[in-house]
Amino acid sequence: MEAVIEKPTLQDQEIASKSLLGFRNAIRRGRAIPDVIKIRIQESGEYITLPKKALELLFHILSNMAEGKTVSLIPSESEVSTQQAADMLNVSRPHIVKLLEEGTIPFKKVGSHRRILLEDLLKYEAELKERRSKNLEFLAKQAQELNLGYE
Repeated sequence: MEAVIEKPTLQDQEIASKSLLGFRNAIRRGRAIPDVIKIRIQESGEYITLPKKALELLFHILSNMAEGKTVSLIPSESEVSTQQAADMLNVSRPHIVKLLEEGTIPFKKVGSHRRILLEDLLKYEAELKERRSKNLEFLAKQAQELNLGYE
């Protein structure tokens, strides 16, 4: 199951941006109650009890909407196809297939189709970001040591 929210309109972006401060404050105030938070629906006056993690997730969704980004929600136990993995990492499908066949990312075959656990894909993505960050730091340090004019 995957929930995809379409690209937010400018009005959606404005509303999301304005509500972020309220969410941030509610999350901070909710620190006294570790796992649960109550919200009130203004139109009906009803109170809803939510896990605090749900409020934090909603905060991240609103943050992305305020920036005009499309949001996708995929359960963590999900498996993704090679095309979905390629879309998530912004690379080509053949590149993903190469990574799978090299053993860089674990996968399983269902018939002739390759399936990747979302957890494994996200782990690879995090490792890739970490490696890129370290390489960038190394290059920046090297440029400073060689006095290449970057300050």
